[in-house]
Amino acid sequence: QAISRFGIREILPKNIKLITGPGCPVCVTAQRDIDAIINLALAGIPVATYGDMLRVPGYFGSLDQAREKGAQVFDVYSVADALELQKKVPEIVFFGLGFETTTPMTAWGIKNGLAVYSAHKVFLPAMEALLNMGEIKIDGFIDPGHVSAIIGVKPYDKLKVSQVITGFEMEDVLEGILLLLIQIKNKDLTVINQYSRIVKNGGNEKIRKIIAEVFEITDGDWRGFGVIPKSGLKIKDKYKQFDAKVKYKKILDKIDFSKSHDPVGCKCGDVIRGLMESKKCPLFGRLCTPDNSVGPCMVSVEGACNVSFRYK
Repeated sequence: QAISRFGIREILPKNIKLITGPGCPVCVTAQRDIDAIINLALAGIPVATYGDMLRVPGYFGSLDQAREKGAQVFDVYSVADALELQKKVPEIVFFGLGFETTTPMTAWGIKNGLAVYSAHKVFLPAMEALLNMGEIKIDGFIDPGHVSAIIGVKPYDKLKVSQVITGFEMEDVLEGILLLLIQIKNKDLTVINQYSRIVKNGGNEKIRKIIAEVFEITDGDWRGFGVIPKSGLKIKDKYKQFDAKVKYKKILDKIDFSKSHDPVGCKCGDVIRGLMESKKCPLFGRLCTPDNSVGPCMVSVEGACNVSFRYK
């Protein structure tokens, strides 16, 4: 988003191409999980989640549309809001999504008795998947500063590709690009931490312990990728009474997920994998706009299509 907001692509030489990746939590949430949570809402289970997710379409409509049909669907800004809501709506299920940055708050909510449907993910396996799929030639990564603040610098080493961790200000991004270009030129396959004022080499061990207490690694389903091994976060058996996937297994087992796929014509999966620029999607700016979104990449303010539309 910072790259588009500051118009950085326009000032770079044409031989330097910056492409978006799987960094938008709403965008990478699998259609299967979206259809699951919508079905829970339609079955009479109260659901709460972050605002952008309410408008993401599934095969069975969206959470917003489920609410129009009478389902109890609530828009919250934080896990704390969901816990407060639980006092009035005891059976509320929080649809938890996002990477290492949002997972700790969900873990805190679970420890305080909040029922959760977890679509949480860990970020690094998606970067590995991009490299292993070999669909595009990646010379280097600009690593996410917010995730890096949690996991630290060392985990990126195993990717064996030039990388720079940057912040979100224009100066951060420009310096990060310069450092990355120097790395690529020198064939330096290491990680430079440009964002050292926030990101420490060891990350935040305290936060990681909070996550590890409540969640365990499992295979994760991603939009555009399918299942990526060891990329998902499952609620541990210790807290299974707060795991909506366990609590409402009978409802979830009846869902026909064979119809859970991207909306017709939507290229969000290709955009997430860097195979297509948002503006080259045939729906972009025509049938798909922020006010009339076909896919999640246009729904979310962090989505590549939404960002491209706003800063076109």
